[in-house]
Amino acid sequence: MCMPRFLPLLILIALFFAVPTAEAARRGAGAARQTATTGDAEVLGDFERILDLWRDGRYEELYLHIYNGKDSKEKFVAKLSSAPRKPACCWEKIQEPRVSMKNANTAVVHAKLGFEASTPGTEFVTKGINLKRESSGWSISQSDLYSLADLTGKKRRYRYIPVQPVK
Repeated sequence: MCMPRFLPLLILIALFFAVPTAEAARRGAGAARQTATTGDAEVLGDFERILDLWRDGRYEELYLHIYNGKDSKEKFVAKLSSAPRKPACCWEKIQEPRVSMKNANTAVVHAKLGFEASTPGTEFVTKGINLKRESSGWSISQSDLYSLADLTGKKRRYRYIPVQPVK
């Protein structure tokens, strides 16, 4: 008989303790989301710094932000300084960025990148770029940088075909 009188009080006490734990769980999820966006911002910041170093012609400093480099610093500087493309400025440099963290030390930046080429205007390339965390921050692969600069080993060959007269 005593139990029905205490039942509402017991439910009230249970709710009192359940609401703060739900709020704490929500805050914990928000903190995890905040940490993920902080990591994404760090990756994007370092990637933009790499593009800025390249655009400004500071190749020796850029050399410190690459990994898997087969070329020496001197050869790297010579290749990039004579590259047919370099990053565009301002808002054209990187658009629609999306970061995918593979693990704590590797990430992929998917973005639409703008480049100034020998032709007038901005050339856009949508690509995924692998970045690796090193002691100095996030670094880009030398081969990825060369492909962005359009320095792949393949040379384009244009074949002239004369216009054939219509019979």
